[in-house]
Amino acid sequence: MENYLEINRKSWNAKVEPHLKSDFYFVDEFIQGRSSLNSIELELLGDIKGQKILHLQCHFGQDSISLSRLGADVTGIDLSDHAISKAVELAKQCRTDTRFICLDVYSLPDVLDEKFDLVFTSYGTIGWLPDLKKWADIITYFLKPGGRFIMAEFHPVVWMFDDDFEGINYHYFNEKPIAETYVGTYADPSADLVQEYVMWNHSLAEVLQNLLLCRLELKDFKEFDWSPYPCFRHVVEFEKGKWCIEKFGNKIPLVYALSAQKKSS
Repeated sequence: MENYLEINRKSWNAKVEPHLKSDFYFVDEFIQGRSSLNSIELELLGDIKGQKILHLQCHFGQDSISLSRLGADVTGIDLSDHAISKAVELAKQCRTDTRFICLDVYSLPDVLDEKFDLVFTSYGTIGWLPDLKKWADIITYFLKPGGRFIMAEFHPVVWMFDDDFEGINYHYFNEKPIAETYVGTYADPSADLVQEYVMWNHSLAEVLQNLLLCRLELKDFKEFDWSPYPCFRHVVEFEKGKWCIEKFGNKIPLVYALSAQKKSS
């Protein structure tokens, strides 16, 4: 779909205000110093003090700012101009020097001419991208030799189900664009919001193979039977900060995470 970027930009622009007001994003606590990063990605990130980080698809910048608070020099990008405007404002409120750029991932090499120690992306990002070969090329392009790519993402098995997890409605593999209309938002299902969006499902093989083909060496890969967010319907918190689909318990994976390193030659 040629116009998917504009459709999705409008969708994410519409989400910004409801998200800022939601308990899901705990903005007031965040300004006071609470981190938005989870144990899954923190374990892979390790000590990032002094590192230069590119954060892809950063929404309104909470994770970018959290990375800055850990001592990194962070640049966050997102296609939503409303989100980036709020990210800049939020960084000032948090007194960090986090930099933000409003741009879609695929256009970034045309605008940014820098190299980074680490590229980071997390939770609900690659589903908005049709071409993971191009995505992986861009990650490699921006990494210094020996630089790392860290990713935490919802497991593709989750996206096979309908919203109520009653049946399998979608292909596991990237068959075609999924264009739908959604009421509310994952952060606030009661929000007075009707949005159109276009997404793509991506299998684990599609993700891993494209990274491997782009001079990235897989260093760590993990799957989790829980989500750090209550962003799906019919979830239960079985342990503090860990949610699963009630009817499935720990029978299906909800998240995966990986670390890869750019080869030096």
